[in-house]
Amino acid sequence: MRYSAARLEAEIAKGAFRPHTMLSNMAVAYFQDAKNYAAKSIFPICKVDLSSDIFYKFGKADLLRDNWQRKPQYGKVNPSQVAEETGTYNCMVDQNIMGIDQIKRTDDKRRQGPSLKDPKIQRTKTMAEQANIHQDRLFADAYFKSGVWTNEFTGTDDGTGDKNFIKFSNDNSEPIKFIDDRKTEMKQTTGRTPNVMGLGINVYNALKEHPAIIERIKYSGSTANPAMVTENVLAQLFGVNKIVTFEAIHNQAKMGQAENMDFICDPDAFLLAYATSTPSVEEPSAGYIFTWDMLGDGQYMPTFHYEGIPGTHSEYVEMLMATDMKKVCDDLGMFFKSAV
Repeated sequence: MRYSAARLEAEIAKGAFRPHTMLSNMAVAYFQDAKNYAAKSIFPICKVDLSSDIFYKFGKADLLRDNWQRKPQYGKVNPSQVAEETGTYNCMVDQNIMGIDQIKRTDDKRRQGPSLKDPKIQRTKTMAEQANIHQDRLFADAYFKSGVWTNEFTGTDDGTGDKNFIKFSNDNSEPIKFIDDRKTEMKQTTGRTPNVMGLGINVYNALKEHPAIIERIKYSGSTANPAMVTENVLAQLFGVNKIVTFEAIHNQAKMGQAENMDFICDPDAFLLAYATSTPSVEEPSAGYIFTWDMLGDGQYMPTFHYEGIPGTHSEYVEMLMATDMKKVCDDLGMFFKSAV
């Protein structure tokens, strides 16, 4: 029904009609799918009691050497030795704070919409999203770029030259054989076979369309369920436990600048590595994510809410994290750039 101006004014005065009520069943928020974030999917999280400390690194050459000797009659062999070196980690504290204007909230409360979104919840979700972005950026800088790993390979059109290979976007490449050869190399030098792969989005897309991959699976489907190349299928073909595709994006522009969106991890590169599923004192891992509960409460990413300075009529939501994404065993990782 249509309201006259007088009746509309009366309904508003009684509170029966509330103008400018925000919709409660939709909003526009560019939160990414949680599966896009892969920083914590490759290397294990190692919780530590101190912000920085040392860890043992037992010499690979000594551990894998046969030190057994024939015992001389009436004598004994010389004691064998295992080198003990140390590595270090350093968890630095990062912080994010978002404010809430209490005066502005007055209008929001008086609108009395069906379900008003608590701004503290909204701020917390926003900071958690940005925490995922921050962690993926730390991952990319620590593990997923040129110059990090000694074993680094470059994709070229013909694959000639030392440490070069034919790009996977070239139908003449042989990605399965190439990965098998690299796995064998690592097995020979470390005793460990790579078990995880991290793919840039363009590498993943190229592998899904590669003739050598399609040929392996084309008879595994049916009309109702056609064969599809997924991360799980690629993991089986490459003989690794897990394949993770790096799909997260971020805005590289500063506040006030025109947005500049890009993938956090190089979309044309990939990583092949050996990683433990949990921290271990008897097994190596290419990398670890050291996390420190800086407040001693067991939370490595605590969240707080507090009032602002009197007179500002503001309140704040704060989040902390302390982490160190550390390359631990250089020979257990291989990086491949310009793979497509």
